[in-house]
Amino acid sequence: MLEGKSVNLRVAEKEDLPLLSEWFNRPEFAGRYNPLDAQESKTDIEKRYEKLGSEKVWFLILKKDGSRIGYLGMGLVGPYWEIGYALISSERGKGYCTEAAQLAVDYLFISKDVVRIQATTHIENVASQKVLEMAGFQREGRIRRGIFAWGNWADLILYGILREEWKEPKILTKTS
Repeated sequence: MLEGKSVNLRVAEKEDLPLLSEWFNRPEFAGRYNPLDAQESKTDIEKRYEKLGSEKVWFLILKKDGSRIGYLGMGLVGPYWEIGYALISSERGKGYCTEAAQLAVDYLFISKDVVRIQATTHIENVASQKVLEMAGFQREGRIRRGIFAWGNWADLILYGILREEWKEPKILTKTS
């Protein structure tokens, strides 16, 4: 478990798959800035989970009382890592996602020989852009027509953070 000040990240276990399946299949979980293509059966999600390895990890975002409020995924894409996240709507805007992203950055730079972590966000998703900026990511550019969401092609904003920009853990207090 990666422990922060307000939230923890816990690797998703097989018993978490029913909840993840519920979340992934609810359009409001991913929000209006993400594709609706995540409609998958529990069996399909179990198959994806079974294929996870050292190059892709699913975490649950937990409040300190243990309540499960979101998801953070990270995966190796070429020579760098990419993160993505989502919170249940009632927990958005409270700083939990920013802290989860900071935990992910700290964890990856502490545990992996990686020089870069990146994330993309829908051009209109200002909240996600703020999360990334507050977690130390730099806005790097625009990916034209990078996502098909809710019936329309939209641009993505590319964010990245380099190891030399990170320097030391910002939020990670303990791993267990």
